[in-house]
Amino acid sequence: VQLAESGGGSVQPGGALRVSCSHSIFTADSYSIGWFRQAPGKRREAVSCLDSSGHRPIYVEAVEGRFTISRDHANNIVYLTMNSLNTEAPGMYSCAAGSYPFCSVHTSEYDDWGQGTQVTVSS
Repeated sequence: VQLAESGGGSVQPGGALRVSCSHSIFTADSYSIGWFRQAPGKRREAVSCLDSSGHRPIYVEAVEGRFTISRDHANNIVYLTMNSLNTEAPGMYSCAAGSYPFCSVHTSEYDDWGQGTQVTVSS
């Protein structure tokens, strides 16, 4: 499975950004997609994930209510829309594909990863 992220950039505190994950999964009803971020000097952490049905997202507490994960099933794209970005948001955002229908916030559940797209928050 190949994944490619795009849409990263620099935003001001409180701003919004949407990052995209284009993937090559043709049996999307059997895969889950997760979004993770890694800040400099820190471990990779989960942000959100979407199960194979596309109807049961999971968000970590830090982004609940501000981030939205969604998908364009026809075009093999999963989006992460991020609102009210704060100083905890910067990092490399990567998407990953897991060959399970359920959603997980654990990196070990994912088999394939994209290269990531950088998000910075700066005034």
